[in-house]
Amino acid sequence: MQTTSVGGKGSLKAKIQRLGSTLSSMIMPNIGALIAWGVLTALFIPDGYLPNEKLATMVGPMLTYLIPILIGYTGGKVIAGERGAVVGGIATMGVIVGTDIPMMLGAMIMGPFAGYSMKQFDKYFQHRIKAGFEMLVNNFSAGLIGFALAILGFVIIGPVVNTLTTAMATGVDVILNAHLIPLANIFIEPAKILFLNNAINHGILTPLGTEQAVETGRSILFLLEANPGPGLGILLAFMFFGKGAAKSSSPGAILIHFFGGIHEIYFPYVMMKPLLFLAVIAGGITGSFTLQALGAGLRAPASPGSIIAIMAMAPQGGHIPVLLGVAVATVTSFAVAAMILKADHNDLEDNFAANVAATQAAKSASKGISPSATIQNAGSIQKIIFACDAGMGSSAMGASILRKKVKEANLPQNVTNSAINNLIDDPSSLIVTQEELHERAKQKAPNATFVSVENFLNSPRYDEIIAGLLGETSEKTIEKSNDTQKSTVRLKPVTEIYLVHDQREGSATMGLRMLEELLEKNNLNIPVKKARYDQLQASPSSLFVFLPDLKEQVEKQAPMAQYFEVENFVQTKKYEVLVEQLQASKR
Repeated sequence: MQTTSVGGKGSLKAKIQRLGSTLSSMIMPNIGALIAWGVLTALFIPDGYLPNEKLATMVGPMLTYLIPILIGYTGGKVIAGERGAVVGGIATMGVIVGTDIPMMLGAMIMGPFAGYSMKQFDKYFQHRIKAGFEMLVNNFSAGLIGFALAILGFVIIGPVVNTLTTAMATGVDVILNAHLIPLANIFIEPAKILFLNNAINHGILTPLGTEQAVETGRSILFLLEANPGPGLGILLAFMFFGKGAAKSSSPGAILIHFFGGIHEIYFPYVMMKPLLFLAVIAGGITGSFTLQALGAGLRAPASPGSIIAIMAMAPQGGHIPVLLGVAVATVTSFAVAAMILKADHNDLEDNFAANVAATQAAKSASKGISPSATIQNAGSIQKIIFACDAGMGSSAMGASILRKKVKEANLPQNVTNSAINNLIDDPSSLIVTQEELHERAKQKAPNATFVSVENFLNSPRYDEIIAGLLGETSEKTIEKSNDTQKSTVRLKPVTEIYLVHDQREGSATMGLRMLEELLEKNNLNIPVKKARYDQLQASPSSLFVFLPDLKEQVEKQAPMAQYFEVENFVQTKKYEVLVEQLQASKR
């Protein structure tokens, strides 16, 4: 079902997210270059781990030329593809040469502006080009527009950005000297959980932090958003004082959050109890206060926000202050969250998955988004795309989870992940995105099919997606076979049911749960189990449910048992036929 959203393109939240996404989408693909620069700096500058005068000569040019040009190139590409990328790189050269400071902010202006200029030129002139002159016009238009923007950047934009950068650097110094940096976490921590984390970290803090790191060799700004302590404290509190699935899932979430650097995994834990915003804010403030008091900082941004990446970017002799800042943030967040959880006597945590699903449904309803993951016209779906702000991190993990389920169900769809800005409007795509980002994703690909989830890493809707894709392609087959099953199969009394599988154990597990619920609903107390086709042990009262390609092996392994064939394990209608036969066998 193609979901729709209300609220319009012009909502303030969507505009902020769109701006933040544009900023972060220029930095995120080039984080590798920033890390490479950070490693070069950490190793080869005079006070580095392995001082080397010749190798250290790469540090300056990489920051002055390579990184800004990459950012400008990426910014142009986001707006206008490859042609915009080339023009963005040319335009960025103007602001680089026109100033004597690293022009990351200038590149973040010139790249998108160049892409926009190229896009507008193509819009008005591309259809007017005579046949045979396309290459000539395209090459010269890109060159001339790039030339003009480079001059503009050299004469006007560069000096203006230089003045703004100096003013912002002065402002950062004032805030640092006044010890007010920790107060920034009052805004940073809630904004992270509203999916503005990449925009804040890579769109604002990374450029400012890089400027500071050039001067002082380190910057605390790289740690304000990346500090894993507040989220770790939340997850530890749930591990010790939570209930149900929230408690049992928290240890795994801790590993993914702290060592994997995927901070999004703790967001649902906070959103299910809004008072926990106080815990992450308290953890962020105390952690940043400790970091500032100890003079902690990183040489380059840590992305993702893993403790491994953070330690790798810490300067020589600066690891202990960073660890103390993370530890204080963790302890504070844990203490506040523990008090909140212990004081809360309701049973919201008794079913974490249900809570996530209920929150998701409520938010969907408020936005006019269908709460169901039922997929109409599933036969036309050729690919599944997980879309998030940056196209990395949690969306990559979500894609990995669903890719495994798709493989187990023998479905043909390809599962990938992408940044929202890179989405292409394709009716054959099923786009899975977070509720908070649905509106923006819908604007990029209005004709695609959408499923919105609360959390990429712990969504009950993945099984619904698989069921929807399977149900559409097999529904007619099921209907045709129902009458045959009813008329030709007469079961003897059954004492146990086995779902027989080969390597596709995941889909068998899904089918087992569906069949168990159906049996319980119809007051049939028959145990349901899974079994590999080559490990069957059965009696005449055993019933084997299997896929068509396993029929020969099952009959050979258990010739005295009873059989029930299904086209796939996620077939409610077929199981209803089976239930009818089981009820008839008792009469």
